[in-house]
Amino acid sequence: MSEDVAIKKLDQFSIVPDFTKLEGHGGVFIVAPLDQYTVFAKEDFSEEQGMFAKTAKEFAINRIKPVNDQLKTLNKDLSLQLFREAGELGFLGIDIPEQYGGMELDKTTAAIVVDYLSACECPSFMVTLSAHTGIGLLPIVWYGSEEQKQKYLTKFATGEWMGCYALTEPNAGSDALAGETTAYLNDEGTHYILNGQKIYITNGSWAEVCITFAKVDGKYTSFIIDRSCEGYVIGAEEKKMGIKGSSTVTLYFEDCKVPIENVLGKVGQGGAIAFNSLYAGRY
Repeated sequence: MSEDVAIKKLDQFSIVPDFTKLEGHGGVFIVAPLDQYTVFAKEDFSEEQGMFAKTAKEFAINRIKPVNDQLKTLNKDLSLQLFREAGELGFLGIDIPEQYGGMELDKTTAAIVVDYLSACECPSFMVTLSAHTGIGLLPIVWYGSEEQKQKYLTKFATGEWMGCYALTEPNAGSDALAGETTAYLNDEGTHYILNGQKIYITNGSWAEVCITFAKVDGKYTSFIIDRSCEGYVIGAEEKKMGIKGSSTVTLYFEDCKVPIENVLGKVGQGGAIAFNSLYAGRY
């Protein structure tokens, strides 16, 4: 069927949209005539975006790629050194507001940086970095209190602290809300006590901070876990088939004491926090 015939058939049922108003919608190319939509390409980068692309590619090729062989297995010291260097170049703070040490740039620039850093041809380091800049820190950017943002984001931006995101459980993968980890407020009203486990956690053994989720009286709730929290236990590194240079562990909460000020968002808001963070983190 020709394009003209297809459009006439659509028009027959009065469902032909104004394609010019759909600019920016990723799937519009499937249904729109070639002359009625635009595709964003590198030729459309702003001067600032071009600068970030150039700097990211240079760092990838000149700094990371030469040590690729050393990153094919777990190499915590080198990985954290490169991570901090990425922070010094501003790559970890693209999504972080300026008042917390970040750059607060657009999502296109965030995607450009990750895209051009991939020239390093080192999947392990890219997983480590992107888990931090995506699902590791976005929950605090979007839902954190002022105190939480001041405490965590400033160190996330520089690479002084690494973040991780713990959602998956042995019996709750795609159906994340079926998680069995629980939390209750102690008698003193000072701490939530978490019990449960999370599996396949990227950056798990290297991160200073963990975003996780538990049910409080059945209400799915998000928490910020500091590495120093009593009862926070980090399991052994997984023996993986690939991406062997990134940290992947099981995390255990054994009567883990989390200060009430470390509740992220509101009690019961965990579902929205979990999925909204994943939507952006996936790209």
